[in-house]
Amino acid sequence: MPANATTSTDGVDYEDPRITRSRALIMAAAERVFLERGFPGTSVDDIAAEAGVSKRTVYNVFDDKEQLFRAILGGAIGTAERYAGDLAATTADAIDLEVALVDLARELAASVLGGRVVPLRRLLIGEASRFPEFAGEYYRRAPGRVITAVAAAFDALAARGLLRIDDAELAAEHFAFLAIGSSLDRALFDPTADGDPDAVARAIERAEAGVEAFLRAYRP
Repeated sequence: MPANATTSTDGVDYEDPRITRSRALIMAAAERVFLERGFPGTSVDDIAAEAGVSKRTVYNVFDDKEQLFRAILGGAIGTAERYAGDLAATTADAIDLEVALVDLARELAASVLGGRVVPLRRLLIGEASRFPEFAGEYYRRAPGRVITAVAAAFDALAARGLLRIDDAELAAEHFAFLAIGSSLDRALFDPTADGDPDAVARAIERAEAGVEAFLRAYRP
């Protein structure tokens, strides 16, 4: 039985709702503190104070600071995996190729540059030497999974004669860089622009221009 779980009369394990609420509160607070101070500069005391709970409450839910750090990034991985699945299905079924690719590029730019992705990626890059296996897992299951999903969609589009490609994964990498590569590079080195609507708008404009370049190379 998982820690902090109880078993109901029907034999199913349920987590105490108080633990569920505490976990969400602690993870949100920990993310804010980690992003501000980094992993080594953050203590469990800092996280407890930010969450407005006792240190004991933190340890009732998480074994240590490392488990909490992994849980936060694991949540980001789960979001990316769900996003990748939706992405592939929507793009593969496109009727108008250019409209579909512009929509895809805009969505990539808005989701990567407008949310938590860049700050969390910046944090993980800074801690990659401390957590090399987790950094590799994040790449495979987040940006790597998105590339795989886009490649699958491009394979489907090529089968319908809408794209001319020999290597779908390479084409997906080209598309991703043309859509968000330069914007992502800028964002990783400029934390003052995190979530800035003007920066996101400029990224979307660059993404749209990237689609034009991609189509010149890959349209039949």
